[in-house]
This record gives sequence, C-alpha cells and structure tokens, in this order.
Amino acid sequence: MRYTIVPVTPFEQNCSVLWCEATREAAVVDPGGDVERILAVLEREGLRLATILVTHGHIDHAGGVAELAERLGARIEGPGEADRFWIEGMAQQSRMFGFPSVCSFEPSRWLQHGDRVRFGAVELEVLHCPGHTPGHVAFYHRPSRLLLVGDILFQGSVGRTDFPGGDAAALMASIRDKLFPLGDEVDFIPGHGPMSTLGDERRFNPFVGGRYG
Repeated sequence: MRYTIVPVTPFEQNCSVLWCEATREAAVVDPGGDVERILAVLEREGLRLATILVTHGHIDHAGGVAELAERLGARIEGPGEADRFWIEGMAQQSRMFGFPSVCSFEPSRWLQHGDRVRFGAVELEVLHCPGHTPGHVAFYHRPSRLLLVGDILFQGSVGRTDFPGGDAAALMASIRDKLFPLGDEVDFIPGHGPMSTLGDERRFNPFVGGRYG
C-alpha cells in the first residue's frame, strides 16, 4: 500500500489518499473539502477511487464526502452510526464554521469495531474509538503498521471532547485500550498536524505520555 496526505479546508485537515499498487484502486480517508485537490491526486497517480472512508462526522473531515462520492461513484464507509447526528447536521455545521454549504450523506455502510474495509488487495482493520465523537473510528493497515486516527490523537496532544457527544474518559480509554496496544513502532496519521508514532506519544505526550507505559 502507498499513501499521500492532502491538506484540505482552512483547518488544514489531513485527508489521506491510500492505494493498492497492484490494482491502482484507492481509498480516500476524510475528504473534508477541496475536492478538486483530491481529484488531482487521483488523476496524477492514475487511481480509481473504490471507497471513501470517514473517521467521524465533523465537517472538516466529512464535508466533501457527498460531492466526491457523487462525482466518482464511490461507496462510503464509516463512521460509526453514533455519528449520524453530525452527518445529518452537515448544513448546520457549514454555517457554524463558515464553510461553503455542503450536503449530508448516507454511508453505504456504518462501521463497527472489528470490521474490515478493502480496496484492491489492501485490507484495513476498523477500530471504534469514541471520545472525540461517539461514532469515531480509526483505520489500521497491519502489514505496514500504519494507523489513521482522525482526531483521537495528535503529536503532543489529544482530541477535543467539548463538542456534543464528546467524552474525555472515553477518549483516554480509546487511546489506552485500542491504540497503544498496537505497538510503539506504529506510525499514525492524525487528523491535523505532523505524523508521529504511538511509542513517542506514549512516552512524551503531555496528555497521555508515561501514563500507560
């Protein structure tokens, strides 16, 4: 599997384009906006978009989902159904955060912990990690030890829990019980900011560092 990160929206959200080298089938994770920028990457690499993966229902992660799915005919997978209220309120979110008006969408599949998503010969494991939002999920590619965590964990920080449906205790449990057991050498792509490793965050993150080591 190969990947590239495409920063989108004024929030500089890390949209990720993942693809199978053998088949050129691709997945786009969290297309929050700037759809033309995402399309340019797909065209440049000669990729066919098979699926759109959504970690959670906040607009900077999901605002471009409906447009991208309609334009390329891709299926939509995720997030967990507990985030339905965020997705159904996409138009209200756009007004709240000053985004262009966007459409809500109905996923082809709501995801649960333990599900698998596939494109080409690539398989990703689904981890339900509530806390930032109740239906938040992460995606893990075990062969390359690459994890896409949305807004659960960042380099030196953790996700906010002050939005509707947020839960600080659940967020910490998600990090402790779902993410850290994957191993210190796992690289992760956060929803914003630079990549890091689970080991570095376990040791040095001021919010969770050293607490579970």
